[in-house]
Amino acid sequence: MLVIGEAREWETVEYVADAVTAGRQKALIILGHIPSEQDGMAEFAQWLRPFVKEVPVTFVSAVDPFWAPR
Repeated sequence: MLVIGEAREWETVEYVADAVTAGRQKALIILGHIPSEQDGMAEFAQWLRPFVKEVPVTFVSAVDPFWAPR
């Protein structure tokens, strides 16, 4: 199983699809670009604050445009 943030559709996705069709035990979970980076960037903002005292360091959450409530 491969868990990734995003993939090149013409490469990774097609490889996994072909492997599954051929009977190989392969799996792919694609989280998406924004969800796969949110927690890491929030942690990075916390880590950076003690080093950069001159300016406020704030994590600004991004909204995934495809899953945002309307």
